[in-house]
This record gives sequence, C-alpha cells and structure tokens, in this order.
Amino acid sequence: MKSNVAELIAKRLDAMPAGERRAAQTLVANYPLIGLKTVAEFSQQAGVSSPTILRFVGRLGFHNYAEFQAALQDELAAQLQSPASRTYAPSSRGRGAVSPMLEATLDNLRETFRHISDRQLEEIAACLAERRGHMFLIGGRFTDPLARYMAAHLAIIRPNVFHLAGQESMWRDRLIDMGKHDVILIFDIRRYQDSLLRFAEKAHQRGVAIVLITDQWLSPIARFAKHVVAGRTAMPSAWDSSAALFAISESLIDAVTRRLESAGARRIREMEGLR
Repeated sequence: MKSNVAELIAKRLDAMPAGERRAAQTLVANYPLIGLKTVAEFSQQAGVSSPTILRFVGRLGFHNYAEFQAALQDELAAQLQSPASRTYAPSSRGRGAVSPMLEATLDNLRETFRHISDRQLEEIAACLAERRGHMFLIGGRFTDPLARYMAAHLAIIRPNVFHLAGQESMWRDRLIDMGKHDVILIFDIRRYQDSLLRFAEKAHQRGVAIVLITDQWLSPIARFAKHVVAGRTAMPSAWDSSAALFAISESLIDAVTRRLESAGARRIREMEGLR
C-alpha cells in the first residue's frame, strides 16, 4: 500500500535537517494546501529557501515538485469524498462480502503502525499521563464513541479525565476552565467537522496541549496540535473504518497505564474499595 505525503513526513522527519524540518512542519500545519502553492510561496511561508523546499520534496521520494503536487492533489480529492461518491470493491467470487473488508482492515492496521514510531507513542503517553492538569476527550459524528471509550479507561488510572459530550455550546463553556496544564485529545476524520476545528483553535489560544488522532489526509486541526497521529481509514466501502483509530486508542491506553503503573494501581484499589 502506497504511503501518502503525511506518512512519508512522519517516517522521515527525524532524519531531516532543520530547514527541511521547518518545511515539513509548515506543510503539516497547512495540509495539503500549502504544498499546492508555488515553490516560492511555500518557501516564503516556511521561512526557508526554495532549494530547501526542493530538497525536502526529494527526501520524500518525489522526482520533482510537479510529482509532489500531483500526489497532494490526489489526496485532496480523496479527502473531500462523501460516502455517496465512493465506489464499492466487488467481492471475490466465492469468498463473500466479508473477505475484502477484512483484508482492507488488516492492511489499514499494518500501514498505520508502520508509520507510527514507539517514540511518538511514548511522547503522547507522557502528555496524557501528566496529572497536574485536566484531560478532555472529544470526537466527531462517527469518532466520538472512541473518545468516550478512551475516557472511560483513563478515568480509572488518573484523575480529572472528562469526555466532552452534547452540543458545541456545552464544549465551549468548558473552555473557561482550561489552561496551559491541560490536554485535549480530539478524534477528527474526513469530512472534517468545523465545530471541532473552532473548538480546537480556541483551546489552543488558551495554551491547552492538543493531541489529534486523525486519518491519513490530516484534519485541519493539525495546525493547532502538539501531537498528530494519523490512522488509515479508507475501505472498499461507502464508509471509512475506525479500526486503526481504535487500535491507536488501545495502544495509548496501555502506554499511559504502564507509565502510571504504581499510581494507577493505587487508584484502582481505592476505586474497588469504594465499589
């Protein structure tokens, strides 16, 4: 399965010199639109030279800037697809409808974790395990159940974990209590939710650390996020899959649990006693 541009960046970011790293960070923060501008416009926004942009593009494996832009244009088209516009993959004869879906799900899981490093997961786990502040979790129309699932687990091992439910006005009211010691974990996949973007921007302005779990095309919330994890979601179906996002969630739950091992165990024992 071919990697997209965001995945190539995640895979090669640590090996990039400072100028190329700035180009990569600028692209992720304005994904994918800044990459569809001219080399001169991209370099000006990133604060690097045009040759640096071309070296960055070459490091990602593209032969030239036009090839790089063609890849981004394909991603943008995929990002904007609605369920009605997606095609169904025909089932293999005699194998039923389940087989291609299962194979696609397994491919999504493999590709997702091929592009996520242990270091990245540990850095996010450290952010989520910081108990000085509050943790808030929220998702979109189809991903909010993942936020609720994570919140239910993390509330057992650390204090001050809250799932933000209900209408947008209710989330925005919670902003008054958020500050620089707090963290928000947001799930957002195509077609990205404007209300989550507005909420993330306001939280970012208040100094809240944002962890974004998104798809391979990157939610625009990435421009405000301290950490971004992209999971593969595309399927041979009208619908995207959250299986890889669920696996990311469980990996983070496990990593935070291990990081808070002794404190979490005490909290569980006390909780069991109260029950």
